[in-house]
Amino acid sequence: MRVSDFDFELPEERIALRPARPRDAARLLHIAGNGVFADRGVSDLPELLREGDLMVFNDTRVIPAALNGVRPARSVGGGGPVDVEVNLHKRLDASGWRAFVRPAKRLRVGDVIAFSEDLSAEVTGKSEGGDTRLVFNRTGAALDEAIAATGVPPLPPYIARKREVDEQDVEDYQTLFARQDGSVAAPTAGLHFTERLLTALADRGVQQTHVTLHVGAGTFLPVKADDLADHRMHAEWCTVSTRAAEAINTAKAEGRRVIPVGTTALRTIESLASQPGVIEAGSRDTDIFITPGYDFRITDALMTNFHLPRSTLFMLVSALAGLDVMKRAYAHAIRSGYRFYSYGDASLIERSASTPPTGLRAPAS
Repeated sequence: MRVSDFDFELPEERIALRPARPRDAARLLHIAGNGVFADRGVSDLPELLREGDLMVFNDTRVIPAALNGVRPARSVGGGGPVDVEVNLHKRLDASGWRAFVRPAKRLRVGDVIAFSEDLSAEVTGKSEGGDTRLVFNRTGAALDEAIAATGVPPLPPYIARKREVDEQDVEDYQTLFARQDGSVAAPTAGLHFTERLLTALADRGVQQTHVTLHVGAGTFLPVKADDLADHRMHAEWCTVSTRAAEAINTAKAEGRRVIPVGTTALRTIESLASQPGVIEAGSRDTDIFITPGYDFRITDALMTNFHLPRSTLFMLVSALAGLDVMKRAYAHAIRSGYRFYSYGDASLIERSASTPPTGLRAPAS
């Protein structure tokens, strides 16, 4: 398939700059397995889900991975000071990170970037697209503390271009489930949940479990290839605990639906699936790229935000519900004023009826 197959017109004003308040006041577009959709709200989730459904949340925690620094003037080779923007995206070891850096062309291997009086990093390698290897002057927990004191939440560029990061983002850009430090972007579908909504879901008989995928800044990168076969995903680390694997496998064996909250949770459970209806506990780097034609092994439905045109995330939801269905649904969402992307509204997408759910028994009614 061509990347252009996943293009659509998205007015700039549809990209949300702030989340709904309260979080569960966001709108929700329900896209049924037969392709019919309806306008609802996130607070309607308990009546849209079934008793026994298992929701899978990503419990990663966003670190303040956006750093601003200065490359001092060079004493050899010329060149004055340069302001540098750094977005950390993958930890390499106790003192090393891979990062997207701007302006990458103004940096050389061996340059040192100063972020504060006691935090700096040396450029030790460069790749295409501004992907840069950095070694910091601190290590382990001391580095984590310095980054926390110096960095800010790494808002998507679609927001950061329009306004400055502020103190409200520190709270807004973190889910209720955040436990495991490591993400440089939020698993944003989880941002819609409040304690009262979780209580209502529990009263409905909806169960929950947690997996971890540390979201990398590669999630913001555009697809530059013309053909899907030529695109390569950035790898991200994910893990499924024994407890989560048992909960998911039990749900599948009993014919209950498994519903990841967010594309990161979906990619995690599909990456650790060993066969249809069965998931293994464990950890791994995943670069799974889900496009139409993918055979879902675990996922029965997905709650997710609205994604940008030509993005790998829009390709993923099109694999679940069908490209024609998702184009119609997104056209409706745009006409109806839904808010897009990280701070935007949500959708509940049921797997297309043309590809029945996996599992050992028929789904519960």
